[in-house]
Amino acid sequence: MATLVTFHAHPDDESIATGGSMAKAAAAGHRVVLVVGTRGEQGEPVEGVLDEGEHLWERRVQETHRSAEILGAERVEFLGYEDSGMMGEPTNDNPNCFWQADVEEAAEKLAALLREVGADVLTIYDDHGGYGHPDHIQVHRVGARAAELTGLQHVFQATMNRDRIRQMMEAQREAGVFDAGMSEEDRAQLEERTADAADFGSPEALITHAIDVSAQIEQKRRSMEAHASQISEESFFMKMPPEVFATAFGTEWFIKSGSSRAEGAAFAGDLFESVSRQVPS
Repeated sequence: MATLVTFHAHPDDESIATGGSMAKAAAAGHRVVLVVGTRGEQGEPVEGVLDEGEHLWERRVQETHRSAEILGAERVEFLGYEDSGMMGEPTNDNPNCFWQADVEEAAEKLAALLREVGADVLTIYDDHGGYGHPDHIQVHRVGARAAELTGLQHVFQATMNRDRIRQMMEAQREAGVFDAGMSEEDRAQLEERTADAADFGSPEALITHAIDVSAQIEQKRRSMEAHASQISEESFFMKMPPEVFATAFGTEWFIKSGSSRAEGAAFAGDLFESVSRQVPS
């Protein structure tokens, strides 16, 4: 079987962006390795979740290992950089943050891991990091360069289907899916997310792969729940009705680097379809 390496910026990114694909690959017998650029130091912890004296990064590392276990990943590695925070924040200037890392140096670190595990398939992010987060953009840059250094051909850029997001959010709003018992804060979040959809992900025309992870939706949800310091039971995602959650997260979208999809053609549905080299299980 093959080895899938998923490269992410922070703990919990793997759950949201590629959790279903990771679980699907593991269920098919492939080896799954999770690599994370930072330990998520700049995240905003759910109130009261940390123990006295506990650092957020410590909890997030624990949560990442729990998430990886749920998804079937057999190995977790952190590259050792610090969280850069959102674009434009003073934390972007931290010399130890991922955004300030030398791309070549970071790519060499990742390349060493790719060689060590015999990676066949690598997932990174699209060139704007999905929504412009500096660490997500750096994942694209570092991951793409590491693939070049190792000659890895099967590189998939995790993204969001911008057109589907807008359609889904508008349909849910018009249908009043969340109206029953929905707080004003939640309603404001829904409106904000609908408006921001124009800046999320990539246009459907650029997307090459749509991975059906509906059979892994419960694993994906439990993986997200494992990141309790960031995703509480009262969060927007966790309060989605099951059928809405399945619609929102039941497909994971990718752009295969160096490839395109003809207008009107169906999406490819397998990250391993073109992998010819087989790794003994």
